[in-house]
Amino acid sequence: MCATSARYGSWRSPITSDFVVGKVVGLSDVQIDGNDVYWAELRPQETGRTVIVRCAPDGSTQDLIPSPFNARTRVHEYGGGAYLVSRGRLFFSNFSDQKIYHVNGQESPRAITADGLRYADMIVDHARNRLIAVQEDHRASSAQPVNSIVALAIDGSSVVTLASGGDFYASPRLSPDGTRLAWLTWNHPNMPWDGTELWVAAVAADGSLSSPQRVAGGLSESIYQPEWSPGGVLHYVSDRTGWWNLYRLAEGGSHPLMPMQAEFGMPLWVFGLSCYAFVTEQQIVCAYNQDGFWSLGMLDVAAQTLQKLPLAGRDFQYVRAAANRIVVRAGSPDTPASIVQFDLPSHATKVLKESAPRPDAAIQPYLSVAEAFDFSAEDGQLAHAFLYRPRNPEFTAPAGDLPPLLVRCHGGPTSAATSSLAFSIQYWTSRGYAVLDVNYGGSTGYGRPYRDRLKGQWGIVDVSDAAQAARAAVKQGLAAPGKLLITGGSAGGYTTLCALAFTNVFSGGASHFGVSDPAALARDTHKFESRYLDSLIAPYPQQAEVYEQRSPLRFAAQISAPVIFFQGEDDKVVPPNQTEMMVDAL
Repeated sequence: MCATSARYGSWRSPITSDFVVGKVVGLSDVQIDGNDVYWAELRPQETGRTVIVRCAPDGSTQDLIPSPFNARTRVHEYGGGAYLVSRGRLFFSNFSDQKIYHVNGQESPRAITADGLRYADMIVDHARNRLIAVQEDHRASSAQPVNSIVALAIDGSSVVTLASGGDFYASPRLSPDGTRLAWLTWNHPNMPWDGTELWVAAVAADGSLSSPQRVAGGLSESIYQPEWSPGGVLHYVSDRTGWWNLYRLAEGGSHPLMPMQAEFGMPLWVFGLSCYAFVTEQQIVCAYNQDGFWSLGMLDVAAQTLQKLPLAGRDFQYVRAAANRIVVRAGSPDTPASIVQFDLPSHATKVLKESAPRPDAAIQPYLSVAEAFDFSAEDGQLAHAFLYRPRNPEFTAPAGDLPPLLVRCHGGPTSAATSSLAFSIQYWTSRGYAVLDVNYGGSTGYGRPYRDRLKGQWGIVDVSDAAQAARAAVKQGLAAPGKLLITGGSAGGYTTLCALAFTNVFSGGASHFGVSDPAALARDTHKFESRYLDSLIAPYPQQAEVYEQRSPLRFAAQISAPVIFFQGEDDKVVPPNQTEMMVDAL
């Protein structure tokens, strides 16, 4: 078939908006219990309900919670870690009332907690017939919620506080013999990727804690994912060297297992994340990020070697292991994020669930694969993005034509773009657009110094990097000058609006639930992020003038390019008034 000559941006594509969203589900929080695998499945077609799914060894699946139950917690508002399966018993946090429900066998879900309390990151203390979880107490409506680690009797008869006094808690983990409990805690104004503390306490026969002590972490060291090995040795990830690397706490101190310029962790935006898991005492399966690309490897502790596993993918999350098998959520440039089981002895791979239909032979030729795109930032540092070139076998552009460019800005802002297949990107590239997915300064995956580029510079470094990426694409002949667009959600929406207000680089933009007035956000946002802007911009209200200088709302008159807005009515992170004020100002 001869390709039709047509200008970039005008191509027809089979990747329609219906194709992008029609059969997509969200997959997260993988767990293994006995021979079964479990995951949380967010279903847009069920108005966003999250269902817990069990997958049996024969591949058959079963929903474990009936409608209208929705397994989602609002601890820290972002949630995660909303369910636990242990020895066949399911516990989950229900979205509508935030109570924990217990499902035992074929029984109907039964609430075991009270109103006004939220829970996440549960584990079972089998010896004492109780749950240990992070609790967030919202019963005092006039004050910020109170966070702690508590023990809940499985029958709902009692709640006992185990650790309290810190602003935030995460990752309670019980040693295999039940005699020690480890957990993370941190305080305002830190976020968990800035500085956290790892604590360990002895657990008495009656379940109380004694002799708690901080064993790692501090104000400027981020600890991630504490886990006990099968032999009872505490492991964790720390960025004390500038990179999130894996450590073992033994023989009187902490010992790095595989020092590398790579990230074995990620920002703790949600509970339940996992970048490593124990296969044996000496074998640890690890997901690690180098230059924005994730790999999955097997770490041999004794030999101090890290061998990549032959499992296709560039993005690995929710790593679990048991009985010579690994289960992980994996994504690649040509396959959607999927729950994948990898058999260690045979290297056989089995896809248990896909987040979207796998592209068939008819769609594959339209897919554009991410390329690393590095460029020079205004401060002279090397900044990063993923480039997607236009691709459509039915069309070719006339000689001399250049594509329009869409610059994407991820949320967080302490998050990262990945190179996994995203049909929301392929929608544009198959129509003749180039796309740059920018990992601006502050993004994770490139070490702590790169993360810290955004300290006090939100609205400056991210905006500059987005603009510089677009300029670099034009300079290299990859995009048409004057046809540069920008889009982003949440923090990325703020970057978008700042770029439109404070630069003349972009011809249009889209703000998805974006921040328009950071001062209003500092006043209105939830506890988890209520001091986040102290480090991103400046302490508020002491330096309110800095917020004024970086407010797209205050400089709306400088926006001459068209901009479209999208906003959810129930958004508790970026309230709807952020969008409403900006629309009114324009």
